[in-house]
Amino acid sequence: MTSSESSPENPQPTSTDSPDTSQKPPTETTDTATKTRAEKRSEKYREKHGENRTPGFLGVVERLGNLLPNPFWLFVCLGGVVLLLSWIGSLIGMSAEDPESGEIVEVENLLSVDGLQMIVTDAVSNFTEFPPLGVIITVMLGVAVAEHAGLISAAVRGMVARTGPKTLTFVVALTAIIGSVASDAIFIIVIPLGAMAFNALGRSPIVGAVVAFAGSAAGFDASLLLNITDVLLAGISTSAAQLVDSNYEVNPLSNYYFVIGSSVVLAGIITVLTEFFMDKKIHQIVNHDAVDYSQVNFTDDKGEVVTTMKLNPSEVKGLKLTGLVFIACMSVYFSLLFVSGSPLQGEDGSVMDSPLITNIAVPIAVIFFILGLAYGLTVKTITKSTDVPEFMAQGLQTMLPILVLFFVVAQFVAWFDASNLGIWISIKGSNLLESWNLPTVVLFALFVLMVAFLNLMITSGSAQWALMAPVVVPMMMYIGISPEVTQMLYRIGDSATAIVSPMNPYFAMAFAFILKYYRKAGLGTIMSMMIPYCLAIMVGWFLFFVAWWALEIPLGPGAPMEYPA
Repeated sequence: MTSSESSPENPQPTSTDSPDTSQKPPTETTDTATKTRAEKRSEKYREKHGENRTPGFLGVVERLGNLLPNPFWLFVCLGGVVLLLSWIGSLIGMSAEDPESGEIVEVENLLSVDGLQMIVTDAVSNFTEFPPLGVIITVMLGVAVAEHAGLISAAVRGMVARTGPKTLTFVVALTAIIGSVASDAIFIIVIPLGAMAFNALGRSPIVGAVVAFAGSAAGFDASLLLNITDVLLAGISTSAAQLVDSNYEVNPLSNYYFVIGSSVVLAGIITVLTEFFMDKKIHQIVNHDAVDYSQVNFTDDKGEVVTTMKLNPSEVKGLKLTGLVFIACMSVYFSLLFVSGSPLQGEDGSVMDSPLITNIAVPIAVIFFILGLAYGLTVKTITKSTDVPEFMAQGLQTMLPILVLFFVVAQFVAWFDASNLGIWISIKGSNLLESWNLPTVVLFALFVLMVAFLNLMITSGSAQWALMAPVVVPMMMYIGISPEVTQMLYRIGDSATAIVSPMNPYFAMAFAFILKYYRKAGLGTIMSMMIPYCLAIMVGWFLFFVAWWALEIPLGPGAPMEYPA
């Protein structure tokens, strides 16, 4: 998302009670008065410790990580590593038995004649069929209309004015977690919104973006609302469980009770970590004098940078009308989902198989488009028919760096899949886990760690579970642990490391947003900011699960904790 670049400064208010930061306290100079708390804290730290020298372990991570090349070249290098390993693996005969089909999976040599022809032949389709690509472009077309019409700016300013700085972190984190119902689209929506909301209250926009990314990544496996992840994982778990019990069914709601509680717990973990540790650390890592605040400033319905959270009468009117339009849109949406005979229901009237769920990027884009149009026509930011396609074009322009990166990411992912290296690693790892005879809680912990490690290389949650479930689910069933418990442990490990894996395309997207706000950022910068969230989410969520399991509270409706139940 973009915003007006008419001002390189950041004249943001420090509270909702002081709407105009141009009114300086008499004891402050003009320079000091126009600085946000983020800039002042960053400046104070550098005066004490020196320019951009982050101390401790995170400082080491940042400096080592920043030695890595630009993500574009990093994925080019990783692609070369995959090609080399595929040749070596094929040469020494690396293979593994697929536990579901019983077939022998061999590492394929991509430097063979067939492999090289595949690399050239599939290059375009690898890119055009890369899953996040279509989602991002589609959603951005609708979001761009809402953004450039001024709706998002007004809505977030209104939210911030009512939220206040003390509760903002929790609100942004919980919103990001709940937003997982939007699937992949949540990243492109919530990361810039987090940055804008924090900046609006005089806090660091980098902190806001980091909080939003941590919440949205965790939210993929924990949400107050049922989402597509629940359906995908339950289907895979059912297939794996039936290798032991042909009548066993894992319901999509099998983890629902636990993930509802997890949503609040995770938002709390992110909030506590941010307020008591990461806010200060990010100010040590990031030189806020070098942050481009023009990228996160709010604009009014005339496109001018605003320095107050107070909405003008035109914006209030626009938001009220847009709220009514939103209610109407959601009424239509849920009617098409649930009303019997709807042409957009899934097979046999299934809701979760509806294209409105499986291809949720389209309704999201359409709803944002309609809301942006309604708001823009009301406040007169849309006055002619050409405004709408121009807004869409402006929105896509901001995505160009991500599209360039996605081209090489798509090639890397396709080569890694075609080489069978990922399958080989998953099968061997699962077999190793099966060979250990450990206490239950220790086994749980090691399984979560294994999933978290493999997730660094196989970033598709459903793909990794499809590989691991046929081994892990039956193994756990044989020692008396239900598939529902195993599935939930998998979700914990899957979420945590998604925010630190450079192979995750959404890590690359988060990096692109950070780079947009802070041009000095490197891969080490974002990794050093996300590692504490990764560790806190994994440890805190696992301990919450152990307590839940020990109390024998059902994970979801009809979901047993033991097998046989």
